[in-house]
Amino acid sequence: MSAIALIDYGAGNLHSVHNALRKAGADDVTITADADVVAKADRIVLPGVGAFRACRDALVAIPGMVEAMGEAVNRRGTPFLGVCVGMQLLADAGEEFGRHEGLGWIPGTVRLVEPADPAAKVPHMGWNDVVLHGTPPLLEAGEAYFLHSYHFDAADPADVAATTDHGGPLVAAVARGTIIGCQFHPEKSQRYGLSFLSRFLEWRP
Repeated sequence: MSAIALIDYGAGNLHSVHNALRKAGADDVTITADADVVAKADRIVLPGVGAFRACRDALVAIPGMVEAMGEAVNRRGTPFLGVCVGMQLLADAGEEFGRHEGLGWIPGTVRLVEPADPAAKVPHMGWNDVVLHGTPPLLEAGEAYFLHSYHFDAADPADVAATTDHGGPLVAAVARGTIIGCQFHPEKSQRYGLSFLSRFLEWRP
């Protein structure tokens, strides 16, 4: 069985993601703010709800956490899942309440959702289609639950795993190597979300 580290840095959807991982079949999920636990985990999940800057500052404030994540994911190839703001933190920077540095694991900038269709309201909230780009890992076409006002503007189209439409295309998921991030909330996406998490638990990139 894989040991899964679910990073606790004050993100609002922590326990709902934990429960969803258990429902998806995970037996060994540790909610942790301990960098050593994250460094040794077989899989890492970074949840996130709230403002980019607040989430980034909270993550960076945990001693050794960003370094442990980077060592595990970028050097050893540990499978990593970022959810909502946890996905957005993969970018170079976010523009919510000023410009703030992200992890820089997947090049891009997190920008305000500005729909071309005035009927499309912000935040983008509710069920929407997930449209695949190519044959990305783990993802299937379907409907998932979204709630966000900012979106991941990827610098390289090859990193875009899926999009959705809300007055224009928005990135629904990014992927690179052993890293995958989803803008939608798998823990709120019922059967679609649990199926996605189940595939993450079995992923051997």
